[in-house]
Amino acid sequence: MSPAELQSKTAHPVLAIENLVTEIRSVRGLIRPVDGVSMSFPAGKIVGVVGESGSGKSMTAFSIMQLFPTSAARVAGGRVLLGETDLIGRSPEQMRAIRGSRIGMIFQDPTSFLNPVLTIGRQIEQQLEAHRWTGGPPAGDRGQSYANRVSELLTSVGLPRDVSTRYPHQLSGGQCQRVGIASALACDPDLIIADEPTTALDVTIQAQILRLMMRLQRERAVALMLITHDLGVVAEVCDYVYVMYAGRIVEEGDVRSLFAAPQHPYTRALMSGVLSLTGTGNIGFAVPGSVPDLAAPPSGCRFHPRCPHAMPRCSQEAPPLFDRPSGRSACWLHDEATP
Repeated sequence: MSPAELQSKTAHPVLAIENLVTEIRSVRGLIRPVDGVSMSFPAGKIVGVVGESGSGKSMTAFSIMQLFPTSAARVAGGRVLLGETDLIGRSPEQMRAIRGSRIGMIFQDPTSFLNPVLTIGRQIEQQLEAHRWTGGPPAGDRGQSYANRVSELLTSVGLPRDVSTRYPHQLSGGQCQRVGIASALACDPDLIIADEPTTALDVTIQAQILRLMMRLQRERAVALMLITHDLGVVAEVCDYVYVMYAGRIVEEGDVRSLFAAPQHPYTRALMSGVLSLTGTGNIGFAVPGSVPDLAAPPSGCRFHPRCPHAMPRCSQEAPPLFDRPSGRSACWLHDEATP
């Protein structure tokens, strides 16, 4: 990609989420795993979404893609703007046209997206055909253009071209994840969502996959949403980070500032459990307890039952996001009117 193309591609946010609410109907009542979430994903940047399991990270991604793990889930409010197009309310056919072409996704389990009875090459070719990929030569054999594209993609992720003739069971977990990355990039999307892309891999392969994703993201100036619970990964690869807890954003900011001076008690608790190889202080411990049951969430600030700084006000009112030097943080400790 030329410098001029890179500058044009990074000129504005690719996708913006505004006050997104997602609901799940259950026998215990209505659950909101995403409750008033707003995020922005600039072109050419890696944005991390971090939090404990059950904080709403993956459900936010499913809401963007409108690919829910259950038919009982739906987006109940807010907007998901892809450029100037609001994805909420799009028909299933319109969303199918967007998934894979303008938004790619890398899944946590590298084998979950692969068809066991089709070769790797054929699966990527089907994606190119479905989205009428036109990146090949304007004239000539379209099938050959697709085959050339598959070879180019496999090479770009460090796989030999003959992988296109193999089946998923003939590949390792790391190779399957590289195929997943190639598939996500196939139609040159503007945004890639990576949902815990290294969790199912061993440590050495995790590092390789992360380096690969970073290199391809820089080369293609694509926006990348990286969902993870690993703060070390966030510190290493992300430009900006959102911290989620119980379906809401509790802190956000650029990575350097947030790691240097975390503002929210939850963020500090997450970081307290990370072992530093260079620090000389005592090793901290994670805050006790667990993410609350969203069928009956705590009133006020949802973190207050676990917070060492909780005040009476915390159980009565949900705090807004206050502007802080490192970004924004939803905590009443930042309110100058709090006694």
